[in-house]
Amino acid sequence: MNLWKDKRLRLAITPLGWQFLVALLFMGAFAVNTGNNLLYLVFSLMLGLFLASGWISRRAIQDFQLQAVEEGNLFARVRGGIRVRFRDRAPGRVRGLEVRLAMAQGRLEPGFYASAPPALGRPSGEGQEVLVMLHAQPVRRGRFRLEHLEISTAFPFGLVEKAWRYPLDQEVLVLPHPRSLPPRQDWEGQWRRPLPRAGTSSPDGARPFREQDPLSRVHWKRTAQRGAPWVRTFEDEQPSGLRLHLDLRAWIPGPAFERELEILSGGILQARLHRREVFLTVAAALGRKEYQGFTPCWRALGLAEAAG
Repeated sequence: MNLWKDKRLRLAITPLGWQFLVALLFMGAFAVNTGNNLLYLVFSLMLGLFLASGWISRRAIQDFQLQAVEEGNLFARVRGGIRVRFRDRAPGRVRGLEVRLAMAQGRLEPGFYASAPPALGRPSGEGQEVLVMLHAQPVRRGRFRLEHLEISTAFPFGLVEKAWRYPLDQEVLVLPHPRSLPPRQDWEGQWRRPLPRAGTSSPDGARPFREQDPLSRVHWKRTAQRGAPWVRTFEDEQPSGLRLHLDLRAWIPGPAFERELEILSGGILQARLHRREVFLTVAAALGRKEYQGFTPCWRALGLAEAAG
């Protein structure tokens, strides 16, 4: 890869670099006018430093290739992350890279990568995979198109910046904000939980108190700490599944529909925290669809469109 001739490479002189160039020109002019050999020496050293900055930053951006962009579970109005995987074919080289990801509806916070220690027992030409996490906080749910990813460096002296741009043809799905509200009575399986037989298991943890929980299971220490009733959970308790329902025909686009999606998203999050299976039924004009699992249910809510 020849970084000097590729159209995706962007070269820029930093503000510090421009100041350095102005000082370099003044030093050269003084050296010519005075004929002082010491000034010639200082001018040569400054010019060599500027050229070395460009050459080292060129090496810092070489042998570093994009592998994949993974969205994960990214929620609206919640600080989340997008994972970017690279292949570092020269592990151990100091890089000082800034990673930027441009989206059609905003921009994520940049990530940074310095260097990776060489892996033992791995061939030198194969390189190793590295992960950079970029943080974002989308304002709404839905699909967002990724425009490009750019890695740049001004290492080591901050005089010349080189940026390498990867065009992307990919979308990320932002999930509804998981609104934290008390469980609703119409959620099937929310209140049914089997009780272990006395003497057959030991306490495993604690959870907030629910209706039909016996008072003998109250966790008094946790209750005093939280200021609300908590009960003990046991090892052989098998949590019941949570079944959620969404009828798209009963809603019109607007804040009320988005709030309903956020409430359902919060129910999925609570089921995940309590290690419970979750099921989602989405009814539309073309029929009903069933989803099982946390990520499929979240993605179904992220793509839902009111049809009322």
